[in-house]
Parts: sequence; C-alpha cells; structure tokens
Amino acid sequence: MMEHRAGYVNIIGKPNVGKSTLLNALLGENLVIVNAKAQTTRHRILGILNGDEHQLILSDTPGILEPAYKLQESMMQAVDEALKDADVLLVMVEIGDRPATSEGLVARARRYKGPMVVLVNKVDQGDGRQLEEAVEQWHATFPGAEVLPISALHGLHIGLLRTKLIRMLPEHPPYFPKDDLSDRDVRFFISEIIREKILRLYKQEIPYSCQVVVNSYEESPELVKVQADVVVMREGQKGILIGKGGGALRQLGVEARKAIERFISNKVFLDLKVRVDENWRGDDRKLRQYGY
Repeated sequence: MMEHRAGYVNIIGKPNVGKSTLLNALLGENLVIVNAKAQTTRHRILGILNGDEHQLILSDTPGILEPAYKLQESMMQAVDEALKDADVLLVMVEIGDRPATSEGLVARARRYKGPMVVLVNKVDQGDGRQLEEAVEQWHATFPGAEVLPISALHGLHIGLLRTKLIRMLPEHPPYFPKDDLSDRDVRFFISEIIREKILRLYKQEIPYSCQVVVNSYEESPELVKVQADVVVMREGQKGILIGKGGGALRQLGVEARKAIERFISNKVFLDLKVRVDENWRGDDRKLRQYGY
C-alpha cells in the first residue's frame, strides 16, 4: 500500500513577486487576493490541496519588506513562522531579481535548513539569456536547491511543480479534514474579498489604512446576510471611502456583493459601514483584536 504524504509547503518572496498567483494556480482555485499593488497579503493563509494519497498544505505569506509600522512587523512575523514549520520552502523571485538586490529574502531563506526550491517567476517577461543568468546566480546562492523557471500567471511548469512538491512531502497522515480548502473560515474570505475590492477601487494610501471586519454572517437557503465594517484611521479617509453622496461606498458594496455571491454560490445581502479607529495599524492591542 502506498503511504500517505502530507506537509507544509511555504512560499516566501518580496512583495508582488506572484506568491498569491502561484498558490491559486497550484490549488486550481482563486483562494487568495491577487492585486498589482504591493503588500496585498497581510496574513499567512493556508490553501490545502487534497488527493487520495497526499495533502499538500500551501502557505502564502506577506512579501518581505523592512517594517515601517506595527502591522508590517506582524506581517514579517508571519514570514518567520513560515520558515519554522515548512517541510519544503519555495523561494520565489522574478526573472529580473538578483541575489545581490534581494538581501532580506536571501538572509531569511538561508536560515532554513530543509528542502528548498527556488522559483524564477514571470519568465514570459524575459529572454533566454536573462533566464540563464538568473538560474546560474540563484544556483550559486542556494547550491542545495533546485531552481525552476515558471510563469504562475500563464501556468508554465505549474503541473510539473505540483507533482514535484507532492513527491517531496514527508510520509504523514493528513493534518486537516480532506474536504477542507483552507484553515480559514468563510468570514475571513469575505473580509478579504471586500479588501480586494478596496485595493482595486481606491488609490494611494487608502487601501493600506483599511481593515475589514465581518460582524455578522447569517445563512439561509435563499439568502446570506452579511454586515461588515470598513475600518479606517482618519475621518478624511472615511469621507473618501464613502464618496460624494455615498456613491463610492455603493460601488464598493455592489462589486463586493457580486464577488461574495460567486464565492459562496448564494444570493447575498451586504450591509457595509465605515468607521474610524485611529492608528489601528500601530497599536498592538488593536492588531490582536483584528486578528494579526
């Protein structure tokens, strides 16, 4: 009888390198937010790929950066946790990245002593010579690791990577029930869907000052009622979010509702409110309250 394999495959990289796109591609599900703005991922999110003889637990982490405030410090703690419990570490870079300009990433990855794969992403944006140079330099930096060129967005080598990762997992019984897709509950994903719409609809600092709290989720066969607050740091930001005559908040509500309906396959009534909680990003107690 074949043994069951299970383990944690954790992805680290700089902001915007394509970690969330990769997680979604490997799962075949749009589980986590993907957006062109940096720092889209704030939490460590697990996506679970189940097969009869395997359970691949993928962990998307916030992009590695120098923290400027408490929220970013908590984001970097999530990356450090991912180094501790990984059975396999995926170090994700893009074709233009070089070890010399990625010190924070290299230093963190070197602390990890287990099996590692370096993924050179966005290969569709470079030429053969650039790719050859990138593969050589990353091989030299991590001699024990395999270096694999991929395009997470276009699916290049994703199937190959999935097969390789399953083979690299240790023999272990499943960590989660086999029908779980993630360790997070539906409220978490609804708050992330609303946050993704904020990232898409608002400019500059607004998305980074927002936190979404789902206060209630009431389910019936024909309708799901959701009440959520968008928390901002200043009165001025509240005005921008609501917009002239409430127009901006209405648009946010409509787009978020449609996306939540697609996610839960049911009709949704979404009640969105905006409230101010000054400096929530810099206050440890408030960050804990908001799940960081």
